[in-house]
Amino acid sequence: MTVLPAVLVGALFAVGTYLILQRTLTRIVIGFAVLAHGVNLLLLAAGTMGAAPIIGTTDESFSDPLPQAFVLTAIVIAFGISAFLLTLAFRSWEITRDDEVQDDIEDRRIARLASSAPEPYADEVQE
Repeated sequence: MTVLPAVLVGALFAVGTYLILQRTLTRIVIGFAVLAHGVNLLLLAAGTMGAAPIIGTTDESFSDPLPQAFVLTAIVIAFGISAFLLTLAFRSWEITRDDEVQDDIEDRRIARLASSAPEPYADEVQE
């Protein structure tokens, strides 16, 4: 693998991860798509580039068909998950008319209770 595909894969992973960590649903869906493209490029770059794997055509090294099969599988999986994420985002938009993911009320309540509760064994630790 040369330097250019490695840098592109790293950049796609970084941008995809940054977008997935956002709170708006459209950025999450776009981040997942960018991350899927990074995975596809990584799989293609991992395969050796050579002649077509047809026996008797050339004496060169053959290209490995397995990474290409992995890429096709990754494309199908990414398409299915993207369709599912878009469906969830559309459903959330229909219900709340907002694209931002809100905090769960129960999570906030548990965090508030945890911060106000005394530390267990606090008396034993004091010296």
